[in-house]
Amino acid sequence: MSEERILGLKVDVDTRRGMEEGVPALLSALSSAGVPATFFLSFGPDNSGKAITQLVRNPRFLFKMIRTNAPGLYGVKTALYGTFLKAPMIAKAFPGLCREIEARGHEVELHAWDHRAWQDTLPRRGERWIREWLDQGLSAYDGCLGHPPRAFGAPAWLLTEPAVAVLADSPWEYLSCTRAPSPFLLKGTGKVELPSDLPCLEEVGGPKGAGKILSALSAGGIHVLPVHAEVEGGIWSGAFADILRGARELGYRVAPLSEVVAIFKKRNLPERGFRAALLPGRAFHCAV
Repeated sequence: MSEERILGLKVDVDTRRGMEEGVPALLSALSSAGVPATFFLSFGPDNSGKAITQLVRNPRFLFKMIRTNAPGLYGVKTALYGTFLKAPMIAKAFPGLCREIEARGHEVELHAWDHRAWQDTLPRRGERWIREWLDQGLSAYDGCLGHPPRAFGAPAWLLTEPAVAVLADSPWEYLSCTRAPSPFLLKGTGKVELPSDLPCLEEVGGPKGAGKILSALSAGGIHVLPVHAEVEGGIWSGAFADILRGARELGYRVAPLSEVVAIFKKRNLPERGFRAALLPGRAFHCAV
């Protein structure tokens, strides 16, 4: 049993609804719990409606949408953005809220420009497209916050070799792009990869799966919990509160990811590449 008990909260914001409604709700919940988090924001257009093509191509995705009550989590409008409704900007449309996150003592990093485009088309994209996509995200980030981000978290935890090559050329302090069980140096980049090693609520059965996450925390150690603004900042907020309460009872200290990665930078981490794996409860492969 590990004497270290540190928990990092990696909050991904994937949609307009997640930014507009989920982030304020999470800020309130985090304030009530007295803990910090690191928010990874999508800045560009919300093209969530284009995911409809995946419902036909991937039965696992359709099953996941049904199992997790996707309309309740994301809303009907989100399912139409980018198809029947114009794709609205996500974090770029809320510069004041971006700054409020930081003002409240949390961290803001870059998650995406167009989240759906990365998630659906990255495997066939080359370095030029990836670099242009990142540049748009970096420009929007700077326009909202007035400084560059320190970290990047890949949408859907999806990586390719061209993506790694582009990330290697950028001055990130660390990456958080995989679901690996422990941190490592991402080969070819020289950068620490701080993975989300715990499961998402959506992967463990929703609110009733909070106990499974707490069970994974029971042995101690340093962990990163993936949180989604649309989920834990929405109808599953009660389960998120249960996790925070349970982690505190287990003796965990919640720390921002910059502090977590600083701990690992002092350690002799293995250097390796990534591989793709289909994790339990997920519809698509992700990097580990």
